[in-house]
Amino acid sequence: MTQPNVSLLDLSDEILLIILKKLDNTDVLYSLLDVDNQRLNTLVHDKSFTNTINFVLTTITDDVLSIADSILDQFCISILPKIDYTIKSLVLESESMERILLSADYPNLTELTLYNVNDHIVSHHFTVESPFRRIFQEKITDLILVYNRDIHTLSMNPDSKYVYEYTLKLFENLQHLSVIQCGRLLSIDDLSSTTWQSINLTKLCVDVWRFNDCFALLDGRLKQLNTFIVNINYTSDDLSNVYNMDDLPDMKCFSLTCCCETNEYDTRVLPLLRRMIKLEELTLDITNDERTSFIDGTQINDEILVHMPCLRKFIFHIRTKVELRHLTHYASNEDIQRTFTNIGYQQVCCVLNYIVGNVICHIFSLPFAFDYLGYIGNIFPPIDFSRVKELDVHDKIPFEHEYFIRIARFFPLLKELSVINFESQSQTRDNLVSNNDELYPTVEYPNLISLSFQCSHVDYVEQFLNERKTHLSHLTKLMVDYKKLRIVTKNFTRNATRRNCAQVKQLTIDETIMHTKEFYNYFPLLLFCFCYD
Repeated sequence: MTQPNVSLLDLSDEILLIILKKLDNTDVLYSLLDVDNQRLNTLVHDKSFTNTINFVLTTITDDVLSIADSILDQFCISILPKIDYTIKSLVLESESMERILLSADYPNLTELTLYNVNDHIVSHHFTVESPFRRIFQEKITDLILVYNRDIHTLSMNPDSKYVYEYTLKLFENLQHLSVIQCGRLLSIDDLSSTTWQSINLTKLCVDVWRFNDCFALLDGRLKQLNTFIVNINYTSDDLSNVYNMDDLPDMKCFSLTCCCETNEYDTRVLPLLRRMIKLEELTLDITNDERTSFIDGTQINDEILVHMPCLRKFIFHIRTKVELRHLTHYASNEDIQRTFTNIGYQQVCCVLNYIVGNVICHIFSLPFAFDYLGYIGNIFPPIDFSRVKELDVHDKIPFEHEYFIRIARFFPLLKELSVINFESQSQTRDNLVSNNDELYPTVEYPNLISLSFQCSHVDYVEQFLNERKTHLSHLTKLMVDYKKLRIVTKNFTRNATRRNCAQVKQLTIDETIMHTKEFYNYFPLLLFCFCYD
């Protein structure tokens, strides 16, 4: 283009549509629909642009709430009734669900995602008396419920046990159901085999209480299920009920997250996997405690892979904790790595960590694909851990300043960090003599919101709260021993630690005490102060 003044409307329809799709669709619709320009009005009605409406409102202040309500009113009155025939997917905040769903007919709506859900919303709206019954019963095939983890109303609701049943019964055509971050774990092992039935459900993502519940879901009541993503919270159960343990030839994709004690990996996990004889994709995130040997490539091949001839994608992180006195066969990192090379798996990593009479062995596929990594020590591989949001570090050897520089580099999106180490930093001892904080380059953790020093030497409280060593711009949750906090902050008067404490809204300490004026000035945004045992 050589024209000196080119406006947006000088671009072709194809380029304009590409630009609009790069923007937030709700903002574009609110700004451009019904403007005095027929061409723009036609473009924002384009089906490929309006088939998914993402309308999740975050209301923080009264001013924001007022603006959000104004936008929502405009959408419900002027916009949604005009484009509802193009909408196939809605992403909503639960509090705005009623206003949006009642504002139009949505003849082609099939997918619904609800944020900040709790069991009261489900039990109130997912019934035959619901004003959305027709939409839910006849239209929705894909449903994602994202629960608010900070709202725990389930224990107060006598009908909470049946929340999932409400959902399956009402959404008659449901094919995909995902329940994320639910405060209550699904428990159906004591219910009749006629409950939790569906002839249409093909994909299920859910947290369950025990292995019994997992086996119950796979006993034939969900006959069309081919994708199952499950997190088992508590694996130590006696399997007192008898379940159908036939093969699952229709299962194509399976993901399991669980923590096993003693022999539960061998008696629960492996028999379950062997039923999936035509599995194509497998994801395992498993913690094993109290074993006498490590899980390695040879064991995985002989106990899992040879039973899955159709498997084409295998993602895993398996952590095994063994007491040194019970270890039947010692193996180095290289030894374990070699067991994967021998079976043709090259993109695998192994990390061993020795902690107070125990050795913890991590084996995982590359790239690392999980959001939590627990109990790594001073030695970890220099690879990309950008998927990790929550990390526990634990060692009997001190973590020096350079270690936390490496953590910041290889875990760039880290949000939650727990430091477990009772040994003093040698660099901190040297620095106390020189009294020169400039010895340390400042570590940046731009995404870190939660820190735990519940089992840590006072040096690590100093390491993170001293802004000359670490910069924490978004720290909102802090768990720390109160005496150590007083030492590091010099009774809440030290300027060097004030900045990293200024954003804290939730403080968990080990004492219930009356706090001073200096304490509250030090934590000006504090909303909650808890005491842990």
